[in-house]
Amino acid sequence: MTPEVGDAVAQAFREEWGRVVAALIGTTGDWDLAEECTQEAFASALKTWPRDGVPRRPGAWLTTVARNRALDRLRRSAAEAAKLREVAALAPADEPGQDDDSGIRDDRLRLMFTCCHPALPLEARVALTLRTLAGLTTAEIARAFLVPEATMAKRLVRAKNKIRHAGIPYRVPPSHLLPERVVGVLAVLYLLFNEGYAASAGADLVRQGLCAEAIRLGRAMAGLMPDEPEALGLLALMLLHNARRAARVDGAGDLVTLEDQDRARWDRPGIDEGTGVLDAALRRGRPGPYQLQAAIAACHATAPDAAATDWAQIALLYRRLGQLTPSPVIELNRAVAVAMADGPEAGLALVAAIEDSGTLAGYYLLPATRADLLRRLGRRAEAAASYRAARDLAATDAERRYLHRRLAETTDDPA
Repeated sequence: MTPEVGDAVAQAFREEWGRVVAALIGTTGDWDLAEECTQEAFASALKTWPRDGVPRRPGAWLTTVARNRALDRLRRSAAEAAKLREVAALAPADEPGQDDDSGIRDDRLRLMFTCCHPALPLEARVALTLRTLAGLTTAEIARAFLVPEATMAKRLVRAKNKIRHAGIPYRVPPSHLLPERVVGVLAVLYLLFNEGYAASAGADLVRQGLCAEAIRLGRAMAGLMPDEPEALGLLALMLLHNARRAARVDGAGDLVTLEDQDRARWDRPGIDEGTGVLDAALRRGRPGPYQLQAAIAACHATAPDAAATDWAQIALLYRRLGQLTPSPVIELNRAVAVAMADGPEAGLALVAAIEDSGTLAGYYLLPATRADLLRRLGRRAEAAASYRAARDLAATDAERRYLHRRLAETTDDPA
């Protein structure tokens, strides 16, 4: 297989997985069958495209192959005769889905709302959508939740069984039911974007396909609920982060820290759009966690250079955010902001408290943050030990290379 074909299959996976799975779930109602047949379609692409060439519309090709696989599976099962008749009568796979009473013609949005039904626990809603909509592996989702892979696998199975046995409908709910789904849906989009913006594992730090899909769905959510400030806040947050994406890695794919990024590479129209959406959200007078995070992102994005960053304001915003949604990760971010505003010693005291709690054991950014503050204080030997610990915990190649470079700056033996 040529590199070009391999790249085409990889791109199709990033861009089409959720669309194909959503289409098959919509037509068969069987989540496991939809995932298995979609996987088979991509396996078929790996065999067929090198011989026949990449199709003009990869998504339609994959959907057709996956649908045919599903039809074959149902045909072989006498118990599924009723489903077989339904599937046989379906419109061709490349035609748009049918409207429901929401008026939304988007299988992926329907899938997201099905996953985010309030009958499911919040973490199960998020995890199931990341698996089915974004094609994340169970291991990647487990890392996002900081739980063992086996634990996450059980949650996914339970969530699918709950949808099947409870008869949860595959649709965007009517407008009067939207508010009860907001928390789960926004959490899905937030983690979906985060997995694209800072991949939990692999060679690539940024997976732009996931970022683009999260923003696309975020716009759809903001359109569905224009008076929900947190929907606008999340959209603003994603736009502001995405505007800095191009400068996060250099030509070699290595991580570039925020203070060292070339701000000329930031997407100024994207920043302007993000700050405009944030202003619209804040005018509602109901600040929430996503709006506060977007305000933090805006502080970074609108500073003309790193030295002009208002770290005191960022520390205050993190304090307020921690009050609304207590989290050790938020506390770690606040420690960084406090260190930048009041000095590394002040930040180290907060980091030490987090370490003592044990809540972020195994999280590479905890020793990485400690190492950076120690380096700024000139405590090279202690910094080197923490950089080693962080490097050993980092999950992406870009992060490990960055930490190795920092380690080399603090010791003559970076092994």
